[in-house]
Amino acid sequence: MENEPVKEVETVGESPKESTKSYNFKTELGRRVLAGEIKSIDEIFSKGMPILEEGIVDYLMPDLKTEFLYIGQSKGKLGGGKRRIIKNTQKVTAEGKTQHFSAMAVVGDGNGHIGVGKGSGLESVVAKEKAVKKAKLNMIKIKFGCGSWECTCHGTHSIPFKVTGKSGSVRVELIPAPKGISLCVADDIKIIMRLAGVKDVWSKVEGKAGTRINLGYAVFDALHSLNLFRYSKSVAENLGVK
Repeated sequence: MENEPVKEVETVGESPKESTKSYNFKTELGRRVLAGEIKSIDEIFSKGMPILEEGIVDYLMPDLKTEFLYIGQSKGKLGGGKRRIIKNTQKVTAEGKTQHFSAMAVVGDGNGHIGVGKGSGLESVVAKEKAVKKAKLNMIKIKFGCGSWECTCHGTHSIPFKVTGKSGSVRVELIPAPKGISLCVADDIKIIMRLAGVKDVWSKVEGKAGTRINLGYAVFDALHSLNLFRYSKSVAENLGVK
């Protein structure tokens, strides 16, 4: 039986924009955001400004959702082989056994903004917190479209082009799919696509796909490459690029 993705519940309470007292940004970008000079995450992307504080993302995107990829595996007789969001590695030293935990987070708003990050630490909670922080700092904006030759709706349900991403030995190819096909991809790729807002897509994976960390980064690399294409206005209209 396939495991359902573990979902992180958004913070309940006062919106970050309703309370600026809890934010003490140290960077110039953070201070400009707090002063109201920059009002959206897209404005930051358009100016090519690096985000160095995760609080900036929290402030501008209070509805951001978080999920974790299943990069680990349970051990033992009870539940052995079951996939987990925490990867646990042990090392035997002169002082005894030491444990190291890793987690891989995906953050997105379902509207074209997506981030992926890996964190590690001596405690699982610390690893998850670091992963979420890195994912927020790695946020990108992707392009939607309808690049499938089987569909001429010019909508934004899929991606406009076939793109390829690579990480380690894993190579992932994302292929535009016609409307209604849904996400015909592996479960871990579904998490990233869903949080990015892509509704219909095919994929082709090569290499050691069992290495979930490389798989996640390869998918993220493929989505990022959507922003590297240059095309005319007529092509953009034909593919529904937005």
